[in-house]
Amino acid sequence: MKRQLDHMKKRKLEIMDTTLRDGEQTSGVSFSASEKLTLAKLLLEELKVDRIEVASARVSDGEFEAVQKITEWAAENGFLERVEVLTFVDGGVSLDWMKTSGAVSQNLLTKGSLNHLKYQLKKTPEQHFNEIAAIFEQATERGIINNIYLEDWSNGMRNSKEYVFEFLEFLSTQNVKRILLPDTLGILTHTETYAYLTEIIQKFPNLHFDFHGHNDYDLGVANIMEAVKAGCHGLHLTVNGMGERAGNAPMASAIAVINDFLPEVEINVNETSLYKVSKLVSAFTGFTIPANKPIVGDNVFTQTAGIHADGDSKNNLYFSDLMPERFGRKRKYALGKMSGKANIQKNLQELGLTLNNEELKKVTARIIELGDKKERVTKDDLPFIISDVLDTADYKQKVFIKSYVLTHAKGLMPSTTLSVEIDGKVIEAHAQGDGQYDAFMNALKKVYIAKKIALPKLTDYAVRIPPGSTSDALCETVITWELNGKEFTSRGLDSDQTVSAIKATEKMLNII
Repeated sequence: MKRQLDHMKKRKLEIMDTTLRDGEQTSGVSFSASEKLTLAKLLLEELKVDRIEVASARVSDGEFEAVQKITEWAAENGFLERVEVLTFVDGGVSLDWMKTSGAVSQNLLTKGSLNHLKYQLKKTPEQHFNEIAAIFEQATERGIINNIYLEDWSNGMRNSKEYVFEFLEFLSTQNVKRILLPDTLGILTHTETYAYLTEIIQKFPNLHFDFHGHNDYDLGVANIMEAVKAGCHGLHLTVNGMGERAGNAPMASAIAVINDFLPEVEINVNETSLYKVSKLVSAFTGFTIPANKPIVGDNVFTQTAGIHADGDSKNNLYFSDLMPERFGRKRKYALGKMSGKANIQKNLQELGLTLNNEELKKVTARIIELGDKKERVTKDDLPFIISDVLDTADYKQKVFIKSYVLTHAKGLMPSTTLSVEIDGKVIEAHAQGDGQYDAFMNALKKVYIAKKIALPKLTDYAVRIPPGSTSDALCETVITWELNGKEFTSRGLDSDQTVSAIKATEKMLNII
């Protein structure tokens, strides 16, 4: 019963996505008409945002075509009022553009600070308000819904609060559905956001206010939190935080924060689709998502330290409310020098492989060794590592390649100096060759000629990386040898191709 009452008390919060309008103002980004339509469908049908802002009126023929396609689809599917267009105080030209495009919701761009009004428009408040009233009247006659942006509102509140309140008094007399309050330059702190919105909402309790945050100081999410606490009725967000300069408040982080920290409001957004939408926007724009970006970055659900995987296995000790499954993702366990056995076990489980404790220790040691050389080892590398480690364990090592120097200089033949331990005795040799590995083999032959031992003939040499691996950590060299009419193979695994071939050769020396 209490749960039902709590649910009833919740305030409905509208989420407006402006990726297709404000997000497109990201430097170097331009969506095609078909991309805009695809994203509009995804945002409304799958992500389930309440509204989308799709374009600025009068910008280009391409914009017009995109809006037309979106409004046609929206009209057929009951979304038309939820598709919004940015319009201008231009005597009704934007309204004509809207009417032809099929859109019915305008977001009228006006001046929310006296500074902008005086120095950009060079008009008095009275003149500005009269022009706005005329556009509202025209829009109402045409069946267009009126929403209004107070551009530079945040500076307006800081420097010309009387003007802002005069503006809001005027708007309270107009046929306006939503008042949109942008922190246009991303200058607000969270305390200011809360204070300004609280003041406005208390003074005008019957008006609908949206907060539109920018991220110039990386305070976008903090500000939307405070805007909600202050009682705002809607938020404007963009996928991946796209937008001019440092971008807008990011959709994924904002939704996670609202769901986890702001129980007083209810939203429609389907958070399981956030990752999918994020990836699609990234693909359309060519702007990659930083690996550490909260919620949608590649690394944010990847545990690297072995102690974390161990804790997860024992009682989900390192889990928070940010479970990857919420966002249509999976937790990963990275492999590298910080990995412990628990990390490796998690990856083995995913591959359907099991190892005993002794084998697991050897594999862990090998991964740590590789992790010291390169950044990371992936799950796809594991079968190769296991094969390499367990293969090594099958023979008793008698021959050790103790050290070597490989040189490759312009104008000189590659050369190798090496030191080999055979049955406890160390022998050194130097040779040149057609390549570094060939030079290595020529030096090795000198050692074995001195020992009067015949080396097998190399008949095949294959290098490969683990299939599906996205890492640059490993390459596997498989060498086929022939000795006394019999063929056998040896494998080496390393981040360096020549070194992996030398390891394969060392294994061969212990087999013959």
